[in-house]
Amino acid sequence: MPQSEIIFVVQDSLDVGFEARALGHSIFAEGETLDEIKKKLQDAVRCHFDEKGRPGVIRLRSVNDEVIPT
Repeated sequence: MPQSEIIFVVQDSLDVGFEARALGHSIFAEGETLDEIKKKLQDAVRCHFDEKGRPGVIRLRSVNDEVIPT
């Protein structure tokens, strides 16, 4: 039975604009914009899962690391 969604953690990247990693799966993408990441993740999920096992939704969780002085 396919899972209903797959969750990706999206964060700023030192090399490019953003990077995204799937929770529980070996799927990774990076891109300069969030729109680029979304398109790459759709392609990656389609390639990773067969049609019957593919999740119906991709959920993005944004992580923002910020350092502030004490």
